[in-house]
Amino acid sequence: MKQFRYIVFLLLVGLVGQGCSSRAIHEAEAVVAQADSLWQAGKMYGMDEGDSLTLAQAYETLGNIPLPFREGLGLGSPYAHSCYHYGKLLRAKDHPAEAMQAFINATHSRTRDYHILGRVYSNMGSICHLAGDFPLSYDMYERSANCFLADNDSLSYYFLLNDMAFELAVQKDTSYICVLLDSIQTYNHSDVILKSQETKALMYLQSQHYQSAISLIDSMQAEGYCDLMGYLLKAQAYEHINQFDSAVSNASFILSHTTDSRYLISACYILSHDDKSISSDSILTLTSIRADAQKEWGVRNGEYANAVQLLEKDLDRKPDWRWLYAVIATVLIIGAAIVVYVYRKHKKHDLLAQKISDLTLKSNAVQANHEKLVNRYESQHQRREEETLHRCDLLRNCPQIAVELKWNDFDSVSNIIDSHFYLLATKLRQKAVLNETEIRLCILVLIGLNRSQIANTMPYALNSIGKLKDQTAKKLGTSGKNLRDFLIKMVVEE
Repeated sequence: MKQFRYIVFLLLVGLVGQGCSSRAIHEAEAVVAQADSLWQAGKMYGMDEGDSLTLAQAYETLGNIPLPFREGLGLGSPYAHSCYHYGKLLRAKDHPAEAMQAFINATHSRTRDYHILGRVYSNMGSICHLAGDFPLSYDMYERSANCFLADNDSLSYYFLLNDMAFELAVQKDTSYICVLLDSIQTYNHSDVILKSQETKALMYLQSQHYQSAISLIDSMQAEGYCDLMGYLLKAQAYEHINQFDSAVSNASFILSHTTDSRYLISACYILSHDDKSISSDSILTLTSIRADAQKEWGVRNGEYANAVQLLEKDLDRKPDWRWLYAVIATVLIIGAAIVVYVYRKHKKHDLLAQKISDLTLKSNAVQANHEKLVNRYESQHQRREEETLHRCDLLRNCPQIAVELKWNDFDSVSNIIDSHFYLLATKLRQKAVLNETEIRLCILVLIGLNRSQIANTMPYALNSIGKLKDQTAKKLGTSGKNLRDFLIKMVVEE
């Protein structure tokens, strides 16, 4: 089968004037497969094992195949993997702009490998964060989370929800952070919970709840958390409440455990301004270290900014239809060949016409039977939809809907909804993507309550209902605007 693929590819290459051999493609696929194996083992191709030039060649070879032919040969996913591995290698070697271009190319590969796309968008979000473009970083992390959700990778999905919350915290946008953090708390995984607590500590610091930030980090560190971010947040919080000795202690720990310019800039500032016991020479040393760190970070930040410009340009770009023109040209050539073939087989026209006639009769019979089944299905479908809407009207107009639904007992609510709406609660639970709060929201949306009524019934903050609804709809693969129609469809379908 693979040999046939290469033969077809070479024929297509001859039509469009490309010069890539099947041997080069085979070697590129082998390199990507080896890079995947090293990745699964926690290593990086081009750093731990393998040659970076070989990986670059594989990336270029697969990238030179025109998109429609790459799709037809089933090379979309290997190309996306080559983009990811090469992009990671370029990031490790401090070439963020080139890495971003490789990741961008992966997003255009048309692969349905959502796991690798999730990794790609996560790296793009990280680069945007380092460039200081936090809104764009949030957008990339959201795309990554959606890919992991499509891949049913719950662990990665909730880590990316936390990354999204972290970006909001950096921007001091607390309107949606609590919704994200509450959702993360439903996933019982210690590492995910710990990272979400780190985000919550940053939120406390940004909202000037300094003592809360310190207390939270203390409790995390008591459980083994030792990330430098925690020490930095504590140092900054202590400085804001004028506990300078504690601020200096945490800043000193950072200075002795990292050479990362992002941490050194803040640590040196705190030590040089808050430590009253150090000498003038020590202050000059700290000032010099901080100046060097600022210079280094300024250079790196400029490189990250260039990478972000590439992404922004790609997001604003117009579609390139050259691949479509190549497909049309190929189709026209094949069509012309078919016309010639039909012309030469003209003598067999009568037999072919008879076969077509027989097939038409059979097709008509099948079509008639199909229409009969469709009419029967639509009749039953309409009846169930009318019953559903009628029951929704009755419940919506009920003065004590919470009592009617036994709202305080989730199992009772589920049983009542199942009995009235063709096992809707069971169908929602079986999707295994919603928590209890989101299922309750789906029930109230189905009944047709407005936001105020939903907030009073759940109960839930009125200004959070919209975002909770959008989040729930996204998990179900729809939008907040279309959520009720989606739920009605779930009810009426078998």
